[in-house]
Amino acid sequence: MGATMKDIAKRTGLGLATISSYFNGGNVREKNRIKIEEAIEELHFEVNEVARGLKTNRTKTIGIIIPELNNIFFAEIITEAEDILRSRGYATMICDCRSDNEREKEAADFLYHRRVDGVIVMPAGKSGDALMKFIRAGKPVVMIDRKMQDLPCDCILVENEGAAEDAVRRLIDAGHRRIGMIAGPEDVYTARERQRGYKKALEENGLSCDDSLIARGNYTIAGGAAAMRKLRETNPDMTAVFISNYEMTVGAMMEINDLGIKIPEDISVIGFDNVDFAKASVPRLSIVTQPTDKIGREAANILIEKLETRENSVQAGEKKPEDRTTVTVTLKTGFVEGKSVRNLRQSGCTEA
Repeated sequence: MGATMKDIAKRTGLGLATISSYFNGGNVREKNRIKIEEAIEELHFEVNEVARGLKTNRTKTIGIIIPELNNIFFAEIITEAEDILRSRGYATMICDCRSDNEREKEAADFLYHRRVDGVIVMPAGKSGDALMKFIRAGKPVVMIDRKMQDLPCDCILVENEGAAEDAVRRLIDAGHRRIGMIAGPEDVYTARERQRGYKKALEENGLSCDDSLIARGNYTIAGGAAAMRKLRETNPDMTAVFISNYEMTVGAMMEINDLGIKIPEDISVIGFDNVDFAKASVPRLSIVTQPTDKIGREAANILIEKLETRENSVQAGEKKPEDRTTVTVTLKTGFVEGKSVRNLRQSGCTEA
C-alpha cells in the first residue's frame, strides 16, 4: 500500500493542514517545505490526482482556448501564463480551435467535461455562449484580447485604440496625408478598436477618412498580402500604411517586396508586434508592440486569485459561493522605432 499524507505527517511531525497546504500550492514555511519534500522522497509518496479531484471537486487543471497555436502573439502569452500556473501547481490543457467557431464550441465542451477548474480564452467566435456553462458552474473565465457584452468574465486587454491612434499620428507628423490601413475583421473587438484609433487620428488632424484607404484582412499572412495589393491598386497615391496585426504585417511586407515597392522611398510602413521580425526586415520596421508577458501574467494571476477566493469561501462553510464581480485590465502598448517611415517634411515633399 502506498504512503499517505498521514505517513508524511508522522515522519515530519507537521499537521495535516500544513501538508495539505503544500500540496495545494499554498504558502508553507521554507523549513517545513524541506521536511515535506524529504519525506515525500523517502516514502516514495505519489499524489493521486484523480482521487483528490473527486474529493475536492478540483482537478488543478486549467483549460486554454486559442484561435491559432502557430500565432506568435498567442504562443508568447500561453508560455508566460503556463509558467505561472505550473509554479502554483496547475496543469494546463491547450485547445487550438483554428479560428473556427464550431471547433471553439467543441473545445469548450471538451474542457468542461474534463472538469477543468477555470478557463483562459482568446475567442475566435462572436458570442460567448459556449463558455456560459463555466460561468454558471462558478468556474472563472479570463478572456484575452477580446471583450464580449454577453459574457460576464474578467478581461485582459491592451490600449488598442490608443496604439493605433499613436501609430497613425506618427505618420501624419512625418507629413503623410494619404494613409492606408490594413484592418482586421469587422466583428472582432480588437479590430474595431484599432480602426477607431486610425479614424480618430485622421479626424483630429483635419484629414478626411476615405473608405477606399481601409482594406480588411482576416488576421492571417494571406489576408495581409491581399489587403496590401488591394490598397496599392485602388490608391496609387497612398504614401503610408498602418498594418494592425502581426500576421497581416508579414503578409503585407511580402506583397510589398513582390511588387518591387521600396520602403520608405515609395511607401512608409508601421506594423504590429514581433520585435525580431521588425529587426530582420530591411529596412528595420517601425512597429506597435504588445506586452505579451504582462498579458499572460495578468491572466494567470487573476484566474488563480478567483480560484483561491472560491476555495476559501468553500472552506469557510459557504456551500455555493457566488462571485459575479469581474475586472477588466487594460495594459499599455509600446512602440519600436525603425527606419520604415519617410519624413516628407524634412525631404520637402509634404503632401498637399
